[in-house]
Amino acid sequence: MLPLALVLVVAVRHWSVLVEGFGHLRRAEWPWLLAAALATCLTWVAAAVTRQGAVMERLPARRLLATQFAAGAANHLLPTGLGASAVNLRFMTVCGVPLARSSAALALYLLAESIARVGLLMGLLIAFPGALRMGGLLPAGAIGPLLLTAGLILCVAAAALLLVRRLRTAVFSFVRTALGEARSVHTRPARALALWGGSLAFPLLQAAGLTAVGQALQLPVPPMHMAVAYLAATAAVAVVPTPGGIGSVEAALIVALVAAGGPVAVATAVVLAYRIITVWLPLLPGALTLGALVRLKVI
Repeated sequence: MLPLALVLVVAVRHWSVLVEGFGHLRRAEWPWLLAAALATCLTWVAAAVTRQGAVMERLPARRLLATQFAAGAANHLLPTGLGASAVNLRFMTVCGVPLARSSAALALYLLAESIARVGLLMGLLIAFPGALRMGGLLPAGAIGPLLLTAGLILCVAAAALLLVRRLRTAVFSFVRTALGEARSVHTRPARALALWGGSLAFPLLQAAGLTAVGQALQLPVPPMHMAVAYLAATAAVAVVPTPGGIGSVEAALIVALVAAGGPVAVATAVVLAYRIITVWLPLLPGALTLGALVRLKVI
């Protein structure tokens, strides 16, 4: 709840900017907004392809796609993607995949998606070195505390592994299972292609959606720079545990688009419209789909 409270405080302090951003939404070009909606729909297809690529068993395609749509609604109940992970874990176990291997496939999916996202960001930063004014992304003196916090978390995790024998045994067992699942998947070219192709397509489609919204609102930032801003912002907020990234994603995207050269009010309008399309419009139908899948015992 703390990140959400901090976001609320920031929103109240910058209320005039939010109001001005909402005012810009009236002049949005609808064809570009429809393109953003299409890109959002294709992200569920990319997620389904990646999920299939992470497991050896063949999963029912239609149910898998419906599960990815429903997982988006579940993602707003728990922080840091835990809702979507729980839904997919349940789906794979119902499909007959053992729990240990389902967990390993879930970890492989998250790892591949993270590698693809960071790899795309690094590649685009090399290709477009002036896309972001990096000095504006973090306040002065913020890097040190962030590194210190990350170091403390790693130290606590390492101490827990060393001191708690049962935890150490469980972690080592899981790692062995995960490595075995990864080796099996990569012996099947079709599975490996689905895993890595879907992992690359997912963030690209998300960035394409933000770029389309930027074009709809005439944000004066080159499309590739908007894509860099999106990847940088989402990579940065991955460690902020807000449900569905609500608040943290909006703040990071606005900062990144401003760092890419966009005016604050227009950048705010772009982010608001993008999150309406990708989060709030699919939320109710996603929740209804989730309930239906539970009643039908698909998950």
